Amino acid sequence: MRLERDNQGHPHTHAELCEAGSRLYASALRTGRIARTEVASAPCLIDLDLLRPDPDDAQWLRPVPPSAALAQLLLPIENEIQERRRLTVELSDAFEPFMTISAQDPSTTHAITVLEGLPRINASLDRVVAECTSELLTVQPGSGRSAATFGEALRRVRPLLGRGIKMRTLYQHTARHQPITLAYLERIGPEVEVRTLEEIIDRLIVVDRKVAFVPASRDRQVALELHHPGLVEYLVGVFDQFWMQAIPLDDPVTYEPNLNGISGVQRAIARLLVEGLVDEAIARRLGMNVRTCRAHIAKLASALGSGSRAQLGFLIARSGILEQDS
Repeated sequence: MRLERDNQGHPHTHAELCEAGSRLYASALRTGRIARTEVASAPCLIDLDLLRPDPDDAQWLRPVPPSAALAQLLLPIENEIQERRRLTVELSDAFEPFMTISAQDPSTTHAITVLEGLPRINASLDRVVAECTSELLTVQPGSGRSAATFGEALRRVRPLLGRGIKMRTLYQHTARHQPITLAYLERIGPEVEVRTLEEIIDRLIVVDRKVAFVPASRDRQVALELHHPGLVEYLVGVFDQFWMQAIPLDDPVTYEPNLNGISGVQRAIARLLVEGLVDEAIARRLGMNVRTCRAHIAKLASALGSGSRAQLGFLIARSGILEQDS
């Protein structure tokens, strides 16, 4: 599309009526004609066929009546609308047989949807959470979530505030010491009830006890959107079990060390060490970074007098410290 400039140097396209063209067209309608030299700054008048040569004098142009000009300009638009309507009908006819097939067994339709890639996962989350009417349950394990992640969460939850929706969120105890998490919770306010646990399941979001989202890969680039009533109800039951064991965010978490000075966190690490988990897996389960996890393991080894990783497992079992958790 070619650009022209009017007398003041302002660009405009041939496909639209510029300010100068509007003024000159109005003048031509009032006087019945206009000199060709006057419309040099507004070529759109000629391109839109609003002015035509005067049959009596080639130096003048006569205006086309507005009703005729409008009808002529609307014709291609109306033709395009008709073409799009025709395509709509064709698409509807093409998909009608598939609609019949999917309607034959509604119990299996979209019960489990695989979402690949963060854009698609976030788009589905946005759509479902925006339609929430009564309850939102979330489990957020781990630590080190970015500011961008919390920004997405805030954008998603904020429209639900003030609508009487019951919202409960489970974090791990380590979230109590993360400034970015605490800042996020302060911004969303008391409408979201928060509790923490030492260990929780992987990420979970349940909306109105009808739709659930769970990760399907360790890197969280794949997720499952679940609509099956039995699956969703099962996950709600798992959430409620963890919720009953969790500690409200406003209540302190106390660890009573035993005679050897081993803390509750270190006992949790000891239990996972005995189960055979490596440092990275232990850190992920307890929502801490690997460096912090290894520092606790070193303190645990020192407290038990262990000189090696293999000996540490033996000393943990012999010390009886895990009996305190039973």
